[in-house]
Amino acid sequence: MYLITGATGNVGRPLIDHLLAAGAQVRATTRRPATAALPDQVEVVQADETAFPLDGVRAVFVNPAAIGNGLDALLTQAKAHDVRRVVLLSTSAVAVPGNPIGEHHRELEQRVMDSGLPWTMLRPGAFNSNTLAWATEIRTEQVVRAPYGEARIAPIDERDIAAVAGEALLSHDTDRLHNAAPVLSGPEVLTTADQVRDIAAATGVSLRFEEVSPEAARQSMVEAGVPAFAVDGVLGYYAHATHHPTTVSPVVQEITGRAPRRFADWAAEHAAAFSTTH
Repeated sequence: MYLITGATGNVGRPLIDHLLAAGAQVRATTRRPATAALPDQVEVVQADETAFPLDGVRAVFVNPAAIGNGLDALLTQAKAHDVRRVVLLSTSAVAVPGNPIGEHHRELEQRVMDSGLPWTMLRPGAFNSNTLAWATEIRTEQVVRAPYGEARIAPIDERDIAAVAGEALLSHDTDRLHNAAPVLSGPEVLTTADQVRDIAAATGVSLRFEEVSPEAARQSMVEAGVPAFAVDGVLGYYAHATHHPTTVSPVVQEITGRAPRRFADWAAEHAAAFSTTH
């Protein structure tokens, strides 16, 4: 049995499909079980930050955003239930000096390591789905406004993160992911303008990219309700990538045996989200 927290999230949901395809038994926690719409063979449990359903669980996938302040309780209970591996969804921002998102996840990673449980820390960079934040501007104005236009990142499809997470869970006894912290990326380095170009090709709509100042971007994100520490973390990540371009990681290929998915293909699959007919 494998426990998946954040079961309906961008990584948790494809992870469940990966595990089911491998014939594994899956238990999933979610804040809204009634509307989770998970496959019938999944055991769905109401999320609780103080108590986790760990009976018979071999390994746990931990999405920090899904468990709130429950990490210490989860680790204590996992140890009592002889869980054989904790797979933590972290971030490649842990390597960016002074990045608040990276510092937060580095502290979470340390708590997992200090627990004495076997672990894998997954450190993906920017998710492809982050670009869905541009959808309204694209639909209404055919424009993307963002800072740090020269930042070069290697955005990753969440399904590729899920595939690596699945292998980390399924091979929990002994393998190269034991007590490892692999950095995950997509297959190519792109600028924001490159991503806008791919969305334009996917939608058949002429789009333009307009660079804005970091200050203007910060104000817009805060006004949209994004927590200030997250805003500073995102902006810091792109500022860093302007001078230190992301390096494409071989890990997805090495672990799954196939190349990670291209952003252009993701954009084609999600074209409707950016379409004026959406």
